[in-house]
Amino acid sequence: MSSPDIASIMDNSRELDRLRKDQEEVLVEINKLHKKLQATPEVVEKPGDSSLSRLKSLYIQAKDLSEREVVISNSLVSKLDTFLPSGAPGQQRRKMDGSDQKRRRMKSDSDISRLSPSMRSHIEACLSLKDEQVAARVTSDAEKDEWFVVKVINFDEKTKEFEVLDEEPGDDEEGGVQKKYKLPASCIIPFPKQNDPSGTQEFPAGRNVLAVYPGTTALYKATVISTPRKVTILVTTVIIQYLLEFDDDEEDGALPQRTVPFHKVVPLPDGHRQ
Repeated sequence: MSSPDIASIMDNSRELDRLRKDQEEVLVEINKLHKKLQATPEVVEKPGDSSLSRLKSLYIQAKDLSEREVVISNSLVSKLDTFLPSGAPGQQRRKMDGSDQKRRRMKSDSDISRLSPSMRSHIEACLSLKDEQVAARVTSDAEKDEWFVVKVINFDEKTKEFEVLDEEPGDDEEGGVQKKYKLPASCIIPFPKQNDPSGTQEFPAGRNVLAVYPGTTALYKATVISTPRKVTILVTTVIIQYLLEFDDDEEDGALPQRTVPFHKVVPLPDGHRQ
């Protein structure tokens, strides 16, 4: 291995260290904002408050740092592979015998604890969605995306894929059975927590969103007509609902305004096609 090659590897290693320190600093700031919003959620309603925009900026920064870490790590692996002896397949298999296999299992069990803070937080968030209902893009073609309410069965940490179940039975042509899908995280959007409205993002009037159409398990693009309002039912039950207009929902030449619970409304994905 030549000196320039070693220098390049060391440069990458130093950049990884810097990225991880930056990620830890961003995570600290995110946690501070989370605590602030949980303690005083009404602060976001004050004129001039920038808590939500600051939180969004921090999440974008954490995502960028995480993606940069992946790029640098892949570069390091490629450079090291160039200089490591390949060895015979039989020799590699023998090295995995006995105590080596045990160490490998231990390594796998502790992998998540050794990830960067932002990546670890992302994986833990994905794992926490097990048995939860989420919005999922189950089909995507040249013309449109189709989003449905599904239940998360499992999240595979290695493939970074969700296994989900469409709990609605299929058409008679499909045998009337429930369908399972394996989807990447980019096809999954968690719903807001029904029992924690204060901790969810609020969409202003005029914002385009993705929402569950009343009486169905399908999500469609809609426009917010009014921000969430409380509706009291049977004196004690309070439901927080948006007033929405769904695209392509025309009746008698006008778009009817429909109420949708806040926990069935999510951000409209970039590039959504309907």
